[in-house]
Amino acid sequence: MTVTTLADLTRLTGLDVLDHLERQVSIPVIDGLQAQGDLIVIPIGILSEVAISDGAHWNDVPPSGVELLRGGAGGNPHTLAADHGACRWTTGVHDPVGLALGALETSQVAYLIHPEHGGTGIAPGTYVVRRQRERLRSRRPGDGTLGYQAVQLVAD
Repeated sequence: MTVTTLADLTRLTGLDVLDHLERQVSIPVIDGLQAQGDLIVIPIGILSEVAISDGAHWNDVPPSGVELLRGGAGGNPHTLAADHGACRWTTGVHDPVGLALGALETSQVAYLIHPEHGGTGIAPGTYVVRRQRERLRSRRPGDGTLGYQAVQLVAD
């Protein structure tokens, strides 16, 4: 999958992005932590408490992609795509905080594509894909000072 621009990625996967995105933009390839809307891609070595389960079932990621998550607010999918045989995906992940959607292993650049966010490249390696969460700030009853009251998943 030779991809340099968002136009290349949409042509190769058959997936589309919204009109406000510049299709001639180069897609960055990142070998570290990266986020796309409500997802975060984390090299597995950073997460000492997360592990791929023994006996996890792996699926090859096709060029047309595997939908990892459909956004809550807009209903748009985050899709992982790669050359045939270059990347595999499993949901067999043990994550004590329950944010992991799964893990991917890729021997070549793999791509995340989303209609609103465009595309990002994932360098070869093993990564955990998690939901992102955010802390909500609110005023404390009585004195009105700001504090954190709740944690919620980021809705994209």
